[in-house]
Amino acid sequence: MADAASQVLLGSGLTILSQPLMYVKVLIQVGYEPLPPTIGRNIFGRQVCQLPGLFCYAQHIASIDGKRGLFTGLTPRLCSGVLGTVVHGKVLQDLGSGNSQKEVTPSFDQVIKETTREMMARSAATLITHPFHVITLRSMVQFIGRESKYCGLYDSIVTIYREEGILGFFAGLIPRLLGDIISLWLCNSLAYLVNTYALDSGVSTMSEMKSYSQAVTGFFASMLTYPFVLVSNLMAVNNCGLAGGCPPYSPIYTSWIDCWCMLQKEGNMSRGNSLFFRKVPFGKTYCCDLRMLI
Repeated sequence: MADAASQVLLGSGLTILSQPLMYVKVLIQVGYEPLPPTIGRNIFGRQVCQLPGLFCYAQHIASIDGKRGLFTGLTPRLCSGVLGTVVHGKVLQDLGSGNSQKEVTPSFDQVIKETTREMMARSAATLITHPFHVITLRSMVQFIGRESKYCGLYDSIVTIYREEGILGFFAGLIPRLLGDIISLWLCNSLAYLVNTYALDSGVSTMSEMKSYSQAVTGFFASMLTYPFVLVSNLMAVNNCGLAGGCPPYSPIYTSWIDCWCMLQKEGNMSRGNSLFFRKVPFGKTYCCDLRMLI
């Protein structure tokens, strides 16, 4: 019980701290670029025309809505985090704890069993909390059109149910679930391969090395599955009555596969993945003095 409470408190704290970052990321994902490019240098030192990064974008939001505006959508996101932690822990508890003894190098069968348990727990948590995720995204995206359609948690629930029915609460759920599942299996499989075949079991810091490899493979898996996150977020706000979910910021997609194919065709599958050294996205035109690049 104490562990669950500490996880909830830690998760809530991290959610609050990361809220401005997620806010900026979501607006970039839907294609909202209120600031023109500037002349800067990329990681190789070459002069390029690039869009403002996280801090300039956040400053722009604060200049309009104040610093408090950077925490738009925090309430439903906190609800999602708390409920997700509780559901995840409950499902793991009901499924059993697997092997009580932690092996330094688990067998492949054990990896499959543990990954399956974790997949079921994460999927259950995602399914239960997705309505709050949809409300969070829509309350953020309405910054684009200066709407006030999704302001309160209760009013947002009523609005979605009245206009879209139950299915409206699960917009974008399928690519989100697929992304989570693929990322989890990629992460655990790669970590198993690295720990089993690439690391020497005789090293004294073996446990530390394997924890690092888990983190690295997790980061790699999240990078590979980022398109699922992008497509899920776009579908959650698509054609919901907000300016940010309609042209010119977003086409009206018939399905998440249609959204995927269109982003892939435009070369925008990684849009919003980086908040620094941002290149001008496809289809955007800005007044950038190209003479300064020569």
